[in-house]
Amino acid sequence: MGAIRKFDTKVQHLKYKVLREVARQAWSDTLLENIVEIPKIISPGPNPTMRCCIYKERAILGERIKIAMGGDKDNHNVIQVIDIACDECSAAGYEVTASCRGCLAHRCEDVCKRGAISFDHNHVAHIDKSKCVECGQCAKVCPYSAIINHKRPCQNACKVKAISINENNAAAIDNSKCIQCGACVYQCPFGAISDKSYILSVIDLIKKSENNEKYKVYAVVAPSISSQFTYAKLGQVITGLKELGFYTVIEAALGADMVAQAESKELAEKGFLTSSCCPAFVQYIKSAFPALLPLVSHNLSPMGALAQYIKSKDKDAKVVFIGPCTAKKAEAQLESVKPYVDAVMTFEELQALFDSRDFDINTFGEDVLDNASYFGRIFARSGGLSDAVVQGLKEQNIEFNLKPIVCDGIEECRVALLKKSKNVLDGNFIEGMACVGGCIGGAGCLTHGEKNKAEVDKYGREAMEKTISDAVSVLK
Repeated sequence: MGAIRKFDTKVQHLKYKVLREVARQAWSDTLLENIVEIPKIISPGPNPTMRCCIYKERAILGERIKIAMGGDKDNHNVIQVIDIACDECSAAGYEVTASCRGCLAHRCEDVCKRGAISFDHNHVAHIDKSKCVECGQCAKVCPYSAIINHKRPCQNACKVKAISINENNAAAIDNSKCIQCGACVYQCPFGAISDKSYILSVIDLIKKSENNEKYKVYAVVAPSISSQFTYAKLGQVITGLKELGFYTVIEAALGADMVAQAESKELAEKGFLTSSCCPAFVQYIKSAFPALLPLVSHNLSPMGALAQYIKSKDKDAKVVFIGPCTAKKAEAQLESVKPYVDAVMTFEELQALFDSRDFDINTFGEDVLDNASYFGRIFARSGGLSDAVVQGLKEQNIEFNLKPIVCDGIEECRVALLKKSKNVLDGNFIEGMACVGGCIGGAGCLTHGEKNKAEVDKYGREAMEKTISDAVSVLK
C-alpha cells in the first residue's frame, strides 16, 4: 500500500516524507552530512511539485527540514509559519464583488468612517486597502451582499483569531492568542504552517537506551490511536513500537481513568470545575478568560498523570507521549509537566518513524494493549470525559448533581466560558475540547472523520477492565 493512502491530504504526505527522511538519516548518524541531499530525495527531477521552480521548492523543503529538526529555538510556539511558502493565497480582507450594481444609494460609502470607499465611472464601489480597517460595516449595509470578507484558510481555521497577514503577505501568528491546537496546520492547503517536530529527541532517547544507557523508554499512546493506522491492526502497531526500541507501550487511557477518578472527586468538593485534559483549552482560558483559571481542575492531564506514575515506579524512565495533538508538545514544556514527559510525537510522526526503518507493520504479529477501562478510552472523543466523570462519581458513591456542558470545538468552549464569566451558565462542569470531535479531530491525526468516533467507541467496548476502579487498581 502506498504511503500517500495513509493520510487525508497530499500536504500531510509531503510533511511525512520530510520527517521520514530526517529520521532515516538520524538513525544512521548521517543527518548533518546528508542534510542538503534530503530536498533532492523528496523532490527529485527538474519539475517542482507545487511551486514556480525547483529552486524555490527545494528552499521551502529546506525550511520544512528545519522544522522537522525542532524549528526556531527562539520561538516558544510549537506552531511555525514558513514565510516563503505562504505566498499563494490571495490578499485577505473585504472585497467588492461583481454583484455590485452601482446603485445610487451608496450606503457603503455613507457608513464608512475611514473614507475607504470610492466609485468608478460606472458607480461601482472600490475599497482602498490602505484606509480600510475591516470593520465590516459596508458589507452589512450593502443591499446586494456585494461586499464579502475574504479570509485565508488558516484564518478561517483559527477560531481564536491568532492569525493575521503581515506586510509580506504571509500569515503571522500572535503567540499571546495562539492555543497551539494546530487547526491552521491541518487546513493550510500549501503546508505553509507546520508544527515543530521533536522526532530527533525521540530517536536520540531510543538510541541511547539501546547503547547501555541506564534507562528504559516508555511509549504512552493516546486512545485515539484506535482510529488511526487503518491499514494495519492495532496489535501490529504496538509490536511496531517495540520494534522501534520502546521498552513497553502503555495506554494514556489508563491516565484518563486516573484523572476521571480524581476529577470527579474534585468536582464534588468544589461544586464547579472545568476540565484540564485538553492543553489547548486550558491555554485558551489563560489567554482569553484568565479570571476563570482558578476553576480549572488541578489534576494533570492523562498524559501527565500517567507519566508521573511511571517515573514514580522507575525513576530513570524516559516517557514519550504519542497522540493526535500538537498542543501536547507545548504542554510537555510546562514546568508542571516537564519532569514527567520527555518528548511528544504525533501519529503523523510515528508513521514517519516506522517508515524510516522500512517497517511493514502489516507483517508483524499482534501485541496486546489492554490496561484501561472503557471510560478511559472514550476520552478520545467529545463527550467521553463527561461520561467518565459520571462513572467516577458513581463508583466512588459520591452524591452530586452533575450538569455537564460538553464543548465540541473551541467555538463552543468560548460560548460556555463567556456564559460562566457572566454567571449565566446552566451547568457545573465544562468539558472543553479545542478540536471538533475531540482528540480524534487533532491536527496530528493521520485521518479525520466521523468514522473515528465509532472506532474509539468500539475500542472502548473491547476493554477488559469494565470500571474505572478496576483499571486504576492495577496501579496500587
